[in-house]
Amino acid sequence: MIVSKEGKIFVYPLFGATALLIWIYLAYGINIFFPLTMGFFFLFCVNFFRDPKRLLPKGDNLIVSPADGKIIRLEAVNDEEIGKSIVISIFLNIFNVHVNRMPIGGSFKEIQYKKGKFFMAFDHKACDENERNSIKIITKAGNIRIVQIAGLLARRIICYAKEAESMEIGDRLGFMRFGSRIDMIVPSTINLNVKIGQKVVGNSTIIGTFKTDKNNKNAKKT
Repeated sequence: MIVSKEGKIFVYPLFGATALLIWIYLAYGINIFFPLTMGFFFLFCVNFFRDPKRLLPKGDNLIVSPADGKIIRLEAVNDEEIGKSIVISIFLNIFNVHVNRMPIGGSFKEIQYKKGKFFMAFDHKACDENERNSIKIITKAGNIRIVQIAGLLARRIICYAKEAESMEIGDRLGFMRFGSRIDMIVPSTINLNVKIGQKVVGNSTIIGTFKTDKNNKNAKKT
C-alpha cells in the first residue's frame, strides 16, 4: 500500500515505535496492551494516509470528483463571483482517501485561507464558519471554486495551488488530515451526473459534463 507524502511524518514514527514495543514485549515481557495499542494506531494511519493510483475516465469536457466521500449537498445558489451556480458538497469520513485532486484543468486566480471553527463537516454551518481554504479556478467550463473545509478532527488543510499557476485534471491539489469536507461551486450550466447520498471516488467519478460554448458568459475569463 502506497502511503501519501503527507502521512509519512505519522506512519514512519509509529512503525518504529510499534517495532520497538514488540521487541521490548518479546525481550522483557511488558504488558501486551502497549504494542497492540501502538500497532492499532500504526495500521489506522497507514489506512488513512493511503494514496492509491486512480485512472481518469475517458471522455472530453468532464468534471470529476476532487475527493473520495459522500455527496451531502446539491443546491442551486447565486454565487457573488460565479453567478448562477450549483454547490456540490462531499463529506470525507476517516476511512476515505483524503487526497484532493483537480476536478478539471485550469489556472488559479485566487486562493483565500480563513481561520474558523471546527463543526462536524457534514453540518452545513461548516461551509460558512469552519476553518477553510477557498480556491478560485479559471477553466474551460467557466470559473469554479473549490473550498477545502476543516472538520471536527481535521485541523490541517494542505493546499498545493498557487495563484497564477495551473494544474491539469487529476493533478494533486491538496490533502485534508482526518475527517473533512470539500465544497465545489460550479456554473449552473454544468450537467450533473451525481445525486444526494451517492458515494464518489476521487479522479474516477464523473460529477458532471459541460459544453464549451464561446457565447456562454460563464466560459469567459474574468
